[in-house]
Amino acid sequence: MIRLTTRDFSNPVGQAFWIMRVIFTVAPILFGLDKFFNIMVDWSTYLAPWIPNLIHVSPQTFMRGVGVIEIGAGILVGIWPQIFAYVVAVWLWGIIVNLLTLHGYLDVALRDFGLSMGALTLARLAHAHQLEAHGQVEVETVATRAAVPARQREAQRV
Repeated sequence: MIRLTTRDFSNPVGQAFWIMRVIFTVAPILFGLDKFFNIMVDWSTYLAPWIPNLIHVSPQTFMRGVGVIEIGAGILVGIWPQIFAYVVAVWLWGIIVNLLTLHGYLDVALRDFGLSMGALTLARLAHAHQLEAHGQVEVETVATRAAVPARQREAQRV
């Protein structure tokens, strides 16, 4: 028997929640830090020129601001994923809009769309985790196929 819960890493639901929580905490922090150093890539090449021009700053200054926001978002996802995973999803949609106004970055925009769906999934799992933590949802034990003999499965169908 498997107990499906976000509070335990020994089952697929718990594994999904904790893996996504760690990834959506660490990745924004690392990417945010790199906005100051450009070790992975020159991030301003992914920035449509019209965006920093709106607020009259250089692309590098704008990307440093983005870095601060990403670091903050990563930390907050680690603390309150049920709220800030939604913020990360919306942030990624903003990045997608930026990329769609540039030439040649449709593949990156599609990747970021997939990441935004992951962030939404984390938000939903985090909501379930919060409900479990406050005793507002009953966790059920699910029998695995191997744990239920074939005769018993057949009898349940009838």
